Amino acid sequence: MSNKIPHSSLRKNLSNLGLVFVVLLFIFGCVCPSGRDTNQSGVNPTNPTNTTNSNSMGKKTTTASKDAGDSGDFIVEHSTVTNARYKEIDKQIKSEKVLENAAQQLNDNLKLPNDVYLRTKDCGEVNALYDPNDTSITICYELMEHFFKLFKSSGKTDKEAYTKMFDAIQFVFLHELGHAMIDLYKLPVTGNEEDAADRASAYICLEEIKDGVRFVLTAADAFSIESKMRKPDGRDMADEHLLGEQRYFNSLCMIYGSNPGKWNKIVTDGYLPKERAVRCPSEYERTMLSWKELLKPWRKN
Repeated sequence: MSNKIPHSSLRKNLSNLGLVFVVLLFIFGCVCPSGRDTNQSGVNPTNPTNTTNSNSMGKKTTTASKDAGDSGDFIVEHSTVTNARYKEIDKQIKSEKVLENAAQQLNDNLKLPNDVYLRTKDCGEVNALYDPNDTSITICYELMEHFFKLFKSSGKTDKEAYTKMFDAIQFVFLHELGHAMIDLYKLPVTGNEEDAADRASAYICLEEIKDGVRFVLTAADAFSIESKMRKPDGRDMADEHLLGEQRYFNSLCMIYGSNPGKWNKIVTDGYLPKERAVRCPSEYERTMLSWKELLKPWRKN
């Protein structure tokens, strides 16, 4: 069976894709997240040679008055897709106004010092990123396809792979949004920013999204599968991202730490070593309190 995403199932799953963005309505009633690019290769997906902004929104997505700390908006920017594999999903995302709805919810709940552009597009690589040069968040269709293939390779059915793909994209989008917040709000990060982004995304999923634990578990699953596909080399060791296995255990630690009684099976079933588990509640509490305090000045509600 082909691992290509079948176009016939895209409309059925578009409502799931919408959750990647529209669920932020619930998130930003309380708190906001952290993130950066995955699978970086140095290629800039915002390169104007393969991006067309003729479909960009011509005005802001909110009419709310701005105070001194709110000088920008989340703005949707559509590109012309060149890869035929992604034209159907791109068409549906535009027609359903998935990004526009997300931008509106974000604008209703967050202050911004300047505009942030939201994009989904074909990038020519498996990636998702926040670009500080033009303050944009891009989710590449290649990354969606990558997750679908990844879960298919682990023995999942098409339906199961779809569900996991969209859950993983949830986690990634929050990760990238977190990087944007760190940059734009000039938030202090005393450790590895990629790790901070993962932890913030996990915290938001666990505390602010109903059944969001599934998104963290799916991300952990993806980290685990990828870590088994190849042995890390020197470039992996030097990369700013943690190794897949480390991200896997950190994700499990966040879940367990958020509610040790509820998620005790993660430890008793041997997924998370006891030696690490004893520290997870305090790790989680520090993460929670830090993000709440840092983002408090930027919340509208």
